[in-house]
Amino acid sequence: MGNCCRSPAAVAREDVKSNYFGHDHPRKDSTNGKKSAPIRVLTDVPKENIEDRYLLDRELGRGEFGVTYLCIERTTRDLLACKSISKRKLRTAVDIEDVKREVAIMKHLPKSSSIVTLKEACEDDAAVHLVMELCEGGELFDRIVARGHYTERAAAGVTKTIVEVVQLCHKHGVIHRDLKPENFLFANKKENSPLKAIDFGLSIFFKPGEKFSEIVGSPYYMAPEVLKRSYGPEIDIWSAGVILYILLCGVPPFWAESEQGVAQAILRGIIDFKREPWPNISETAKSLVRQMLEPDPKRRLTAKQVLEHPWIQNAKKAPNVPLGDVVKSRLKQFSVMNRFKRKALRVIAEFLSSQEVEDIKEMFNKMDTDKDGIVTIEELKAGLRDFGTQLAESEVQMLIEAVDTKGKGTLDYGEFVAVSLHLQKVANDEHLRKAFSYFDKDGNGYILPEELCEALKEDGGDDCVDVANDIFQEVDTDKDGRISYEEFAAMMKTGTDWRKASRHYSRGRFNSLSIKLMKDGSLNLGNE
Repeated sequence: MGNCCRSPAAVAREDVKSNYFGHDHPRKDSTNGKKSAPIRVLTDVPKENIEDRYLLDRELGRGEFGVTYLCIERTTRDLLACKSISKRKLRTAVDIEDVKREVAIMKHLPKSSSIVTLKEACEDDAAVHLVMELCEGGELFDRIVARGHYTERAAAGVTKTIVEVVQLCHKHGVIHRDLKPENFLFANKKENSPLKAIDFGLSIFFKPGEKFSEIVGSPYYMAPEVLKRSYGPEIDIWSAGVILYILLCGVPPFWAESEQGVAQAILRGIIDFKREPWPNISETAKSLVRQMLEPDPKRRLTAKQVLEHPWIQNAKKAPNVPLGDVVKSRLKQFSVMNRFKRKALRVIAEFLSSQEVEDIKEMFNKMDTDKDGIVTIEELKAGLRDFGTQLAESEVQMLIEAVDTKGKGTLDYGEFVAVSLHLQKVANDEHLRKAFSYFDKDGNGYILPEELCEALKEDGGDDCVDVANDIFQEVDTDKDGRISYEEFAAMMKTGTDWRKASRHYSRGRFNSLSIKLMKDGSLNLGNE
């Protein structure tokens, strides 16, 4: 990638700073090419250089929009974490509002031992920085797999913490909307370390009785009413129920080979309690899973009711018999595959370059024939025909409806970017091939174990050899000791769609083309 001689943290910091620092990289207006001042996101805090007060050290993790660093406060020498969100990647008004809301929600929620503490949010020309409590204990599943003794009792303790987070959010008017194991970290490496929720990027404020229609979340954990585009806070209990099911048996309750298949399984709502180790799990645990995965949100348990359930109330008396090697093996596989996919998705996101956005801007200007800063639906359809899109008109119409939620019949520049970036993903697998080539360091058409290990090492951790071997066990289906492009593509398309590389489709949002609630209440799941 051209950065082999510099540390990942240095490269990441340079990326965050690019395009927005000083007068050398002024931002251009979205429609007429005029230069303007760098965008402001947090208008209630003064602009300042983050490194005046904090030393940003090694990289801890990297998402599509943010890089998280080990952060050292210069005066106290306290160790913290700093999530730096690059303004260069905030391409639409929706992106900016998402960041504002994330900060507002973290400030709004009271301090809790189960939620990562936000110390402060600040901003400079390059990025928005969230300075937070440091969690060094690792991800939920990794800790479980590392334990020699994993039991129903341990699963009950984890579930209690997760639902306490849900209860706190709901009590303070917040729906989390993206509960999943990756969003929970242990505060430290001690055996009794608190488990903390760390990511509120998709969370939203709500009022009693308010319903939302935006399809958000991660496919495995998505409640049926989200797919039907009418939901409230009950969706968080469903997601917590999915996590509980995985904690007890090691696999998701609703799984399929494609995104559409996952959606259909969720809507069918059939829960398998026959596979191992369910026959050996207590009936009280199974009753709680059933009540949390109740398809009717009105009948689903509330957070308070979950915490009052006998299995949670008597967590310390829950069976302490090991759930078995099969569960630990499944959890380990689930964890390492997620790690590989997340790395690949971050690589894809990096290929959404500023040049692509410039190309989209040029396309917008060509379609905007009357130069009024908006594109009508008719102008868009005509323009898409001119640019040779392969989508049927009905599919284009569905995508427009997903973006044009207010029914204006027009798209502004930000909405147009969302449509265009998504169409690029739908049209071909170019980005998936670019991601494959990132791992295929020597360009021989295969990913070798040492190449995968090298790529995973960039994200930290010294267990890359073991992780790479575990991934190969699953992905290398012909057992020739290497991963072909076809095997890589099959892995990326299993259970979740890889085409989520713009903010609207990568931060957990389902493919808008694939899902549409029909007038008769049924769900139409479009073909790939």
